[in-house]
Amino acid sequence: MTDKSTPPDDDFTDVFGDLPDPRAAQPGADAAPGGQPASRREARAAAQGSDGEPGSDGEPGSAAAQGSDAGQSGARQRTPSETTADGARPAPDAEAPRAAGDAASALTLDELLAADAESVSGADGSGRAGRRRGGKGKWIALGIVVALLAGIGGAGVWAWSTYEPQIRKVLGWQEPTDFEPGLASGEAIVEISEGDNGLAISRTLAAAGVIKTPDALYELLLKMPEQPVFYPGVYTLQTRMTAAAALAALQDPASRSEASTLVREGLTVAQTLPILAEDLGIPLAELEAAVADPSAYSIKADSLEGWLFPARYTFNPGVTATEVVQAMIDRAVTSLNNAGVAVEDRQRILTIASIVQREARFSDDFFKVSRVIENRLQPGNTETFGLLQMDSTAQYGYGEMHDGSVSSSGAALRDPNPWNTYVHPGLPIGPIANPGDLAIEAAAHPVDGPWYYFVTVNLNTGETVFTTTAAEHEAARKQWIQWCRDNPDAGC
Repeated sequence: MTDKSTPPDDDFTDVFGDLPDPRAAQPGADAAPGGQPASRREARAAAQGSDGEPGSDGEPGSAAAQGSDAGQSGARQRTPSETTADGARPAPDAEAPRAAGDAASALTLDELLAADAESVSGADGSGRAGRRRGGKGKWIALGIVVALLAGIGGAGVWAWSTYEPQIRKVLGWQEPTDFEPGLASGEAIVEISEGDNGLAISRTLAAAGVIKTPDALYELLLKMPEQPVFYPGVYTLQTRMTAAAALAALQDPASRSEASTLVREGLTVAQTLPILAEDLGIPLAELEAAVADPSAYSIKADSLEGWLFPARYTFNPGVTATEVVQAMIDRAVTSLNNAGVAVEDRQRILTIASIVQREARFSDDFFKVSRVIENRLQPGNTETFGLLQMDSTAQYGYGEMHDGSVSSSGAALRDPNPWNTYVHPGLPIGPIANPGDLAIEAAAHPVDGPWYYFVTVNLNTGETVFTTTAAEHEAARKQWIQWCRDNPDAGC
């Protein structure tokens, strides 16, 4: 049988028995109507005064009734600050000790929240010392918030806006680190740079309003057994996305905003620039201005012919002509470095590679054509006496490279322009096209062989005959002439 004289040990009893008046949390709250006390504490104080409880003026047991003998054991001497102007004692509740049940109800919301936080670890760090007090503070704080929100709208808003972090901590309401699904809207442009890791990307997304917190995406990545690959670029996402949705968008190529172009091997600068202009949306005049001065890119040459490396390029929106040209030059330098070409030898290798690129058809032939060039450049060459005799160089210098024919006109072969290797021994004054990786590698590392001549005898199959003597070459050349007669529309 329950002893009704002792209240049950129930947090809800404590809460609703000791719950402070919500109006006390509002500045300027008025006292209860009709002159009634505004709180339980005041009600009790009034009841104690009227019933003759110890501490009332003139009643037995009060300090006044006991006299002013300061030496009396247990007596307390009043300080001036504790005496009213007319000499009367303050209200009894101002000095009387609070009952144990009154302690929590008399605390402010700040004190309740602080008390609960203190109880989490306890005085000895064990978490036991303040458990009962903290649990009570938690329920009281909850009761206050509920009362404010339910009964006094303005006070509820004030309490939440003022104490949200503390209330969340006390009640165990953790702030969500991710947006709820279905909130995504609008547009957000984010850029992922080369070398960005998961944490950096997560912070970038948060700064753009894509995800809620800087760690939202990072925490998701930590839970994944395999890490996704992030590609540099500019991405169009939405704001207020979940971390999972943002990750999926970053893996979707459709989210990537880019400008791309493909430049094939063997094209000249004059052929390359219009392609860049069309694909990238850059005015042709700006590209022409960007290639006008090779020294702006630390290139010691009269032209950037050979330096606009052929490849597929992807640029961020808004890329400039200068940035495009620099990227292509950088790629050429990478290829030269990979082939082991010294800095001082780059222009020479690019010149040889450009001829190889225009003359050869198959991979093996690239290295053989490179060997023919090197053999003809040797001082002891008695077959051609230093003349390369490459049709591609004569065509480039005379302006016949783009007419669709592999043969050179007599005028081109006789023209004394500095690229014509039928007239001038040695290499032309510069590259005649933009070579790729294979041509550069072949120019830097020609295969061993005795050849001085070569001719493609079948333009459809690309069959090429390499020979050592002029007589062998003449026989191969007649084979090519016969094939051209049999195939008059084949581009001979």
